[in-house]
Amino acid sequence: MPSAISNRYAQALADAVFAAGSGMDPRQASTELHAFEGTVRSVPELKTVLLSPAVATARKRAVVERLAASMPLSRLVRNFLFVLLDRRRSDLLTEIAPAYDAAVDERLGLVRAEVTSAAPLSGAQVSELENALSLVAGRKVRAEYQVDPSLIGGVIARIGSTVYDGSVRSQLQAMRQTLVS
Repeated sequence: MPSAISNRYAQALADAVFAAGSGMDPRQASTELHAFEGTVRSVPELKTVLLSPAVATARKRAVVERLAASMPLSRLVRNFLFVLLDRRRSDLLTEIAPAYDAAVDERLGLVRAEVTSAAPLSGAQVSELENALSLVAGRKVRAEYQVDPSLIGGVIARIGSTVYDGSVRSQLQAMRQTLVS
């Protein structure tokens, strides 16, 4: 769960991306942010340099500048990373990236759903499920899918704090409870 500070930075980046004249696609900014975060996570030396208070901010900026050219990162995302460096908030990057995605989804009128199914869903099943969840939620749904064979069949969908359980496992448990009582 992102902290209040991470959410503030994510909202600020979303404000900059959605500002008139930014020319930046919100999904492209997300891709760049996640790519940079993944690079930092996968290269321990880079993470050490960016998080170490012993390394001067100017050197950190030079490292980010070099990475920005090789990845490549847009000017807006690069400048956002500079702000994080200047304010010594680089450690929040792993929280800011998903918080930014949530801020973008909110601005685009999307709601996130977590869907767990017993087996991988086909394209038609995914489409039908997302349409049904959109009707229930009252907004377009962006779903993330997971597979859990222990469900036996069916799906469990979570939108916010609401859970819609249509799994065979839960139906069997309900039948067992009814027979026991």
